[in-house]
Amino acid sequence: MWQVKNNYLVKTFEFRDFVEAFSFMTKVALLAEKQNHHPYWTNVYNKVEIFLNTHDAGDIVTEKDHKLADSIDALFV
Repeated sequence: MWQVKNNYLVKTFEFRDFVEAFSFMTKVALLAEKQNHHPYWTNVYNKVEIFLNTHDAGDIVTEKDHKLADSIDALFV
């Protein structure tokens, strides 16, 4: 579940291994580029944590972030 923390929409995804996590990140990168909305994220081995907010709106969570979050969730099935 996505949560709002410190003006970010945040979620942690966990995978079997690094390759699976990196594959997910590649798919998210393509989505982000298509939506012209790029996340801040971290990756350590099998975990990817994604932070979304809209810089143009003053670094707050907007509908743009929720749209990307929904698209990311659709990848994680």
